[in-house]
Amino acid sequence: MSLEDQLKKLFPDHQVSNEPEMVEETKHELFVQKEPMICKYEKRKGKPTTIIAGYEGEDEDFKLLAKEIKNKFAVGGSFKDGEIIIQGDYRDKIMKYLQEKGFKTKRVGG
Repeated sequence: MSLEDQLKKLFPDHQVSNEPEMVEETKHELFVQKEPMICKYEKRKGKPTTIIAGYEGEDEDFKLLAKEIKNKFAVGGSFKDGEIIIQGDYRDKIMKYLQEKGFKTKRVGG
């Protein structure tokens, strides 16, 4: 028995519509905070890393921001414990990118 037949048994009064469904897509807006985000440089296991911390919005938004940054600069990285960890020293580029998106940033360390 096909899925269509099963659905007809469950919903005998349903009329099939051939019209395409209209779905409104709204672009997801990131929460822009008043406090600056902190961009710092560290060496972990001898390798340079850029760490972005201090986001006050939802973790899901911060994960989306991490994905955007990784795609924009074609770098590896991760999101862990409320921080975005990017492989390499990209502080200046990332800070400029965040400022263009409306975030305030603060440089920490050398």
